[in-house]
Amino acid sequence: MTSSLKQQLKLLIIESCDRDCPPEAITDDEPLFGPQAPLQLDSLDALQISMALKKQYGIRLGDSKETRRILSSVATLAAYLDETLAARDASAER
Repeated sequence: MTSSLKQQLKLLIIESCDRDCPPEAITDDEPLFGPQAPLQLDSLDALQISMALKKQYGIRLGDSKETRRILSSVATLAAYLDETLAARDASAER
C-alpha cells in the first residue's frame, strides 16, 4: 500500500465531504467518523465517500457494517482498496 494511494484518498475524502483542511492534517490511523474524530464525518459523508469511490475506482462498498469497518480510517480504506483492486486486476488477467 503506497503513501500515494493514502494521499489520493485523503484528497477524495476532503473533496467529497466538502471539508476545508489540508490532506496532511489527516493522519492515516485516526478515526474518520464520530464525535472524537478530527473531521467528525457522519453517515451522509460516508455516502458521499462511497459514491466518490464508485466514480473514481469503480468499487462499490457492501453493507453498512462492512462499510463502517472499511471507512474507519484512511489506512483501512487504503488497505481495502489495495486488496480489491489487486483482486480485480488478477481476475482481469485470467
